Amino acid sequence: QVPYQPSSPRQVANALALLRGRAGKTVDLGSGDGRLVLEAHKQGLRPALGYELNPWLLCLANYRAWKAGCHGDVSFLKKDLWKVDLSDCHNVIVFLAPSVKPPLATKLLAELPDDARVVAGRFPFPCWTPSSSLGQGLEQVWAYDMKEVRREAQGSAQESQV
Repeated sequence: QVPYQPSSPRQVANALALLRGRAGKTVDLGSGDGRLVLEAHKQGLRPALGYELNPWLLCLANYRAWKAGCHGDVSFLKKDLWKVDLSDCHNVIVFLAPSVKPPLATKLLAELPDDARVVAGRFPFPCWTPSSSLGQGLEQVWAYDMKEVRREAQGSAQESQV
């Protein structure tokens, strides 16, 4: 369980700018109060859903969806992100602690399709090279295209066998 810290309006805008023009299922892992999922839905990323374990944050996210007139259009599910199948997700948003990133990177590599894009906020994935980045300091977000991440991982695996 990681302490909840809401994303700033600038972090939300930067994260969604890196997903602009993309299609397919969008998920926020550890969706908190739902602000990223709601904004993704408003920008046409559909379906948009969030996974969150904290029941209070789930209630808040559902309330915010209802207030925004999106209730029923977006989903917030009480599911452990480690037990969720992400193989049909094309856009993944992750604002999680650095300690979670290495095991999450393994899960994402194993499950996401090649055309998926992962956007990380607050902390980058330590072993991946971002395709693009936006913002500075606490507002910075990083985008990773799975095809490139896999290509890089295969290249470094081949080098270590030499």
